[in-house]
Amino acid sequence: MANREFDIVVYGATGYTGRLVAEHFVREYGDRQDGPKWAMAGRSLTKLQDVRDAIGAPAETPLVVADADDTAALEAMCRRTRVVLTTVGPYQLYGEALVAACVATGTDYADLCGEPGWMREQIDRHHAAAKESGARICFSSGFDSIPFDLGVLMLQKEAQRRFGAPAPRVRGRVRSMQGTFSGGTAASLGATMKAVAKNPKLIPILQSPFGLTPGFEGPEQPGGMVPRYEEDLGKWAAPFIMATINIKNVHRTNFLGGFPYGEDFRYDEMMLTSPGEAGKAAADAVTEMLKNPFGAKPPKPGEGPSKAEREAGSYDLLFVGEMPGGERLHYAVKGRYDPGYGSTSRMLGETGMALLSCEAPGGVGTPGHFLGEALVARLEERAELRFAPEEG
Repeated sequence: MANREFDIVVYGATGYTGRLVAEHFVREYGDRQDGPKWAMAGRSLTKLQDVRDAIGAPAETPLVVADADDTAALEAMCRRTRVVLTTVGPYQLYGEALVAACVATGTDYADLCGEPGWMREQIDRHHAAAKESGARICFSSGFDSIPFDLGVLMLQKEAQRRFGAPAPRVRGRVRSMQGTFSGGTAASLGATMKAVAKNPKLIPILQSPFGLTPGFEGPEQPGGMVPRYEEDLGKWAAPFIMATINIKNVHRTNFLGGFPYGEDFRYDEMMLTSPGEAGKAAADAVTEMLKNPFGAKPPKPGEGPSKAEREAGSYDLLFVGEMPGGERLHYAVKGRYDPGYGSTSRMLGETGMALLSCEAPGGVGTPGHFLGEALVARLEERAELRFAPEEG
């Protein structure tokens, strides 16, 4: 792929999140001689021109027209680039042809997918062919599930360093999160529910923590749907809406890596509230809210917060590793910006940059499996994330 015209194509650049990804490349690499050769792509040349001008991209920034339903155009686009970053979702409605085109052309791919039923279908359909062509298909390269996937990975590396073994039990806990879910997240959930109605065989995949590890079923996992008080943290824990997809990706990273966390690894995710009765009430309220997480008027794809709102956002994640001898290890991942937009767009952009120097074999994988510590370094340098152990 070294002689391809582009390093990276941002597909869906005229959409809300795609535009933010394009802005990331303008901001971080626009004036660097050693920056990537990148292009903006979408289905409308006029809209691409408008976005290019609006975000201050150079007038010579290449524009590529390709519709999500046009297989020939997608394949032609993929043959021109080393990496495709796509924000065009829901992926189960608009992503199939692009994944197939990347696999066929040996082109690396990263998206923001949090749709486990569709992801499992792509694993079953394309993993072997992607290994053959060398294409690295990297799902869930945004807030779901990079901070969680890499948070567990980094905790386990610290556990190996300190104790000589991985932690067989890890808890992922959201200590704080300021920001909003994207319209794409809401649309993806709706599309998933419709897909399940048409194909009930997807239900076990959605329900199982091991839905993305075909052929492997690990030990029974901790439940995270009932509020509970966590003595060691002194706070109540409530269900976390993104746990379903994040947990599956964490287990797939472990699975693809040959079980560096162990075959008996157990993991869950929850949100922390506060101590006492107020914390219990808050945890119960979160549990009730998850029955209808987006309310009567869910956000629409293409809509999102203002720049000021994105920059006011943040998140703080804690990972607690529990060792067989009773030792505990705390590891934190903290990010600036709204998680669903501002931080996600930066994470997707840096996933693309990390893929350019990735030497992992092809297949359908995860950011943690393909990129690991190399992506951590890029996120700290270019996306304002911080990864570090803490005193427990």
